[in-house]
Amino acid sequence: MHAWPASEVPALPGKGRDLKIHDTATQGTITLAPGPVARIYVCGITPYDATHIGHAATSNAFDLVQRVWLDTKRQVHYVQNVTDVDDPLLERAQRDGHDWTELAERETVLFREDMTALRMLPPQHYIGAVEAIPGIVPLVERLRDAGAAYDLDGDVYFSVESDPHFGGVSHLDAEAMRLLSAERGGDPERPGKKNPLDPMLWMAARPGEPSWDGGSLGRGRPGWHIECVAIALDHLGMGFDIQGGGSDLVFPHHEMGASHAQVLTGEFPMAKAYVHAGMVALHGEKMSKSRGNLVFVSALRRSGVDPAAIRLALLSHHYRADWEWTDAVLEDAVARLARWRAAVSRPDGLPADALVEEVRAALSADLDAPAALAAVDRWVELQLAGGGDDESAPGLVSRTVDALLGVAL
Repeated sequence: MHAWPASEVPALPGKGRDLKIHDTATQGTITLAPGPVARIYVCGITPYDATHIGHAATSNAFDLVQRVWLDTKRQVHYVQNVTDVDDPLLERAQRDGHDWTELAERETVLFREDMTALRMLPPQHYIGAVEAIPGIVPLVERLRDAGAAYDLDGDVYFSVESDPHFGGVSHLDAEAMRLLSAERGGDPERPGKKNPLDPMLWMAARPGEPSWDGGSLGRGRPGWHIECVAIALDHLGMGFDIQGGGSDLVFPHHEMGASHAQVLTGEFPMAKAYVHAGMVALHGEKMSKSRGNLVFVSALRRSGVDPAAIRLALLSHHYRADWEWTDAVLEDAVARLARWRAAVSRPDGLPADALVEEVRAALSADLDAPAALAAVDRWVELQLAGGGDDESAPGLVSRTVDALLGVAL
């Protein structure tokens, strides 16, 4: 599966700062200092509906991570999956009378278009669950052979008790885990499981549903968590720098994935930092496909909204915050974009070297994009009030906003 084209990232004078980021697992801020190549895995979409603002906000958070690392003169090895076979996708296809493969492809194409318009940097490896199946099957077999997985009526489950570190990502108690498991794709009430929290690794073929050859596992399809583990281990190995996604993935997805990987390899931890973006609400409720309260990026673009304004709307909120999308949020972003473009369109201006360092400092401090925007706002206000005579300043500001915030002025 191919990703989307990359926009050019301008080079800035000097060098950026190492990233300090909030780690869900340690429940504190840690400093990441990768080697020459920084490694990041971000969980991607289940393509049964168009890209909404919640997806875009999560993508924006991890795009900022890449930009901070690139500014430190590192390379970035970024991997993302597409869950192109899963119950929600199959259910939507059946409800609407569509072929599930065509639905997945159509929505993945639209996601790529939205990411391109928003100037999100693409992953080097963009892998669908279906194409990962040949690598998933041996991992499930290894877990089973090691006694970390078991058969239940043809399905294969992972035993969470096989990982001594289980629970170390989310820090939730058993009852909270059970409730979230039931809400987010698990089956804690299924009779016969060794532990209600045990997640499925391989689902035996069901009538009328797609299935693949699973070798000794029989025909079936993979569970959700093992999909990401197989892709991450194949392309990044253990101990990569960031495992990322929305905060709704902390449990069960990232907790289970970490346990799968740690039992498979005998190494700990799977990732140096578990980083999670907040949820976006609409009309007082979390924006989600199941509720149908969605604002689609593609619909905003079709209505004539500049993608740069959408991006500024996302950047105006800290990535870990839960916030609400409103007309006022977008209107403020449109107005800010107009002010910034007016300021950098002047032939000269106020020196901007200090601004570059302010933006760098803000983003290196747990991706504080609102502080970065405020710094640019201060320069813009003075520039529009009279400015200075530095002919290089407008261009430097424009390149800084592009390189570090992903906004083309």
